[in-house]
Amino acid sequence: MAPATPCACSRCTCEVEASQVVVRDGQSFCSEACATGHPNHEPCHGSGSCGCTCAD
Repeated sequence: MAPATPCACSRCTCEVEASQVVVRDGQSFCSEACATGHPNHEPCHGSGSCGCTCAD
C-alpha cells in the first residue's frame, strides 16, 4: 500500500491516500474544497469531521 501524502493546502493537517487524492496544478489535495482554496470557506471534509481549520 502506498504511503499517505500530506494535503498541499497550507493550513490543512490531513493526509490523503493515493486512491482518494484530488490533483490540481501538480499538487495533491485531500478534497475539492482544499484544491480550490476554500472560496466560500467550506470545510475540507464537512463540518467537524476531520478537525482541520483550513477553511477559516
